[in-house]
Amino acid sequence: MTPQDPDNTTTGDPVAEPAQHITVDGFDAKVPVIIDLDVPREGVPLVIDTLAGLERCAAAIAAGTGPAGVDAERASGFRYGQRAFLVQIRREGAGTWLIDPEPFDDLKIINEALRGVEWILHAATQDLPCLSELGMWPDKLFDTELAARLAGLPRVGLAAVIEQLLGFGLAKEHSAADWSTRPLPEPWLRYAALDVEVLAELREELIELLESDGKLEFARQEFEGILAAGQAPPRVDPWRKTSGLHQIRDRRQLAAVRELWLERDQLARKRDVAPGRLIPDSALVAAAKTLPSTVPQLLATKGFHGRSAQREATRWLRCIATARSLDELPPLHLPTNAPPPPRVWADRDLDAAERLATARPLLAAKADELKLPVENLLTPDYLRRVAWRPPRTISEESIAQELRTLGAREWQISLATPLITKAFLDPQPLPPKEAKAAQD
Repeated sequence: MTPQDPDNTTTGDPVAEPAQHITVDGFDAKVPVIIDLDVPREGVPLVIDTLAGLERCAAAIAAGTGPAGVDAERASGFRYGQRAFLVQIRREGAGTWLIDPEPFDDLKIINEALRGVEWILHAATQDLPCLSELGMWPDKLFDTELAARLAGLPRVGLAAVIEQLLGFGLAKEHSAADWSTRPLPEPWLRYAALDVEVLAELREELIELLESDGKLEFARQEFEGILAAGQAPPRVDPWRKTSGLHQIRDRRQLAAVRELWLERDQLARKRDVAPGRLIPDSALVAAAKTLPSTVPQLLATKGFHGRSAQREATRWLRCIATARSLDELPPLHLPTNAPPPPRVWADRDLDAAERLATARPLLAAKADELKLPVENLLTPDYLRRVAWRPPRTISEESIAQELRTLGAREWQISLATPLITKAFLDPQPLPPKEAKAAQD
């Protein structure tokens, strides 16, 4: 391991790496005896927050070798949005770097330094959106969390996977911290550096496991699929994701939720604070259900307490008044081509219910045989959609094409298609109790 730039680190002890063959959590693997991973091997890096430091960081990373471990820390629940407040990168020959993105317009210089390099992330879909906002996107990807799922590990959190495969104990006590804090406390920086400390070693162990089980190609297709999907488009009507919205059964009340949500979002963006810290979702729903018209009535509504409720009371009342006066109200539900909830299928389409009920255990058995979660064998929504509206002519070719159109990977199609085809061609009757309930 090439030492880091001495100007970028404080001192620290190296991590011991004794190895032997043991069993952890019932999972047989070649791992070291459990050792607390509490000090980065080159010490805790200083945070890069100047252009000169960023250029030095980019040069070091570009000169490194092999894949790069990448991570990001957000301030979810504290600040508006999901932007990164710290980016961690570790690469062989370059060491570990901690970057504060706030002083910079973007981190495109770092992205260029990583051009063509495989990025190792844990639960990549969580961090890629905020990295994308900084102008960072990998050319190649290895997701250790997804790889652990495909490998059939019993627990797939980063600390758990590191313990199971490498034998190191990794504390996660700062995962929910307010990473917008400045300056960042030294224990938090140590935690951040350790998050990328052994990602390269973890990748090697996972590759060995996947290869031994014949699943490495599964993982490769999954990683390529994540990159090909790119950044998700903005959600249509994001206010419809308000927690507890299912309680609303009246369009006027729904309009009130919308007006309150949009106003809260605008205010949260302006103040750079998480919307829920102003007024929780539960309060928006409660106010929409009662439609208060005075300040005392509003402040008596469950959830409307604290400074934001009292200081901005007239603001929230204006939103409710707007909803009261609207002539055009939002529909309770957006148009969708998604199938209804499976619990009502027997009433609406008994044949579809039997197709689904027959296919599910076949896929579950196959997933169990492969030692991977059934949702990774095939996205449950894909099965529901093809069961609800199957091809006109059911065959392995037509089922495979339907799954491909929905977005299934080729490895999933090859394994799931024969099972689904068999189920659809010979669906088993529902248990008498369920079938009778559908006929009544």
